[in-house]
Amino acid sequence: MNIRLLTLTCAALAAALLGGTALAQGVGKFPDKPIKFIVPFPPGGGNDTLSRAVGQKLSEQLKTTVVIENKAGANGIIATEFVAKADGDGYTLMMANVGSHGINPSLYKKVSYDPLRDFTPISQVGSSPNVLVVHPSLKVRSLAELVAYGKANPGKLTYGSNGTGSSQHMAGALFASAFGIEMTHIPYRGTGPMTTDLLAGQTVMSFGNIIGVGPYIKSGQLVALAVTTQKRSTLLPELPAVAETVPGFDATVWWGIVAPKGTPPAIADLLSREVRKALDSPEIRSQLSNTGAEPRGSTPAEFRTFIQAEVTKWAKVVKDTGATAE
Repeated sequence: MNIRLLTLTCAALAAALLGGTALAQGVGKFPDKPIKFIVPFPPGGGNDTLSRAVGQKLSEQLKTTVVIENKAGANGIIATEFVAKADGDGYTLMMANVGSHGINPSLYKKVSYDPLRDFTPISQVGSSPNVLVVHPSLKVRSLAELVAYGKANPGKLTYGSNGTGSSQHMAGALFASAFGIEMTHIPYRGTGPMTTDLLAGQTVMSFGNIIGVGPYIKSGQLVALAVTTQKRSTLLPELPAVAETVPGFDATVWWGIVAPKGTPPAIADLLSREVRKALDSPEIRSQLSNTGAEPRGSTPAEFRTFIQAEVTKWAKVVKDTGATAE
């Protein structure tokens, strides 16, 4: 009996130790201090606005402070490299996007991070279409007319973007490649100056984000021809998708939350559940709608698969088009 009792006691102690270890490696008391939420762009933009809305909701749900830190520069590379080197303890998050975790790794030769190896995906947050718009002076009113004009006038189509390597830039590169058109890319330091020149006719077209060009479409100052998502957008259902003409064409803008590598799976799962819970709230759905985006939550595994597909897709676009940021 004593031997049996000793065996049971040892087993119980082992289980307790293993349980304690599992607790230490899992959620434990997480979070018990503020969480840093890194935003790779300046205050006031769509990424920043969305991050603050989601961060506030996570703060309420997790009962801790979520501190927004803007680390702008180099099309998101500065912030992304910072997060890649941070501790994987769940207390550093980042609002990743199509640039940081889709385009940049192939477009820039000196990126020091791997979008999959160096991060723990948490959840996708939302997606939004870019809209192909033209200045009224171009006198084209359909995608077919634009393509015909581009083929007849090589190099005369100038398209502005909010920066080299942005989704707007790459949407144009993909479009030119898909239709066999020679177009000239004009990069700007942000959506504001790009839109100003577009409205003035200094450039004749753009693949602007819906929140930026939407008001000018309504006022008639810009003419919308198509959206860059694979399917029509619920926000502009009357506009065709480019993919209706070129199957597979996709230049969707997206956002999602990532943490540094090494973040315990239990913490990643907890954060993912909380993000998806936040996305179901009326406040966040309204915020997303106001920025022209649609909510799109996912599990860590689903988000990892999505990022891998984006990296593969944009690597091919960069190779096929010869696009570069150097």
